[in-house]
Amino acid sequence: MKKILIAGAIALSSTLPAQAELLSVPSNKSVAQTVDALAAAVENAGAKVFARVDHAGGAAKVGAELSDAELLIFGNPKIGTPAMQADIKAGLFLPLKVLAYEDAQGQVHLTYEDPAQMFAGLDIAEDAAFIATMRGALAKLTAAAAGE
Repeated sequence: MKKILIAGAIALSSTLPAQAELLSVPSNKSVAQTVDALAAAVENAGAKVFARVDHAGGAAKVGAELSDAELLIFGNPKIGTPAMQADIKAGLFLPLKVLAYEDAQGQVHLTYEDPAQMFAGLDIAEDAAFIATMRGALAKLTAAAAGE
């Protein structure tokens, strides 16, 4: 019985996507200013902001401390739909997310997952055009938000 459980665990772990590579862009703005700029860049690009999550604010509500951190969730069906057409499980990773946070040294960063790595393990070709489009959009949007 133990061998069956181990074999099952190995089989399951081999079907899960690999941990995505995280890409970061430094910002000289505060977390709030950086996320404001990112939200504006997203909307100016024709995408939609779905949510803004204030992690530090949530922690404060339960009496806990957390460095300033906000998550912006956004997307564009013109880009995301082809990914889900290739493999509906891409919906686990969409819409896109960018985390703005302040590190221990006071530096603000915008961090996001590389779409190619994010979709690893799904039935999506590494050279799919929408992956390149997502990569380019994330790079442009985070650079604009950081003021680069």
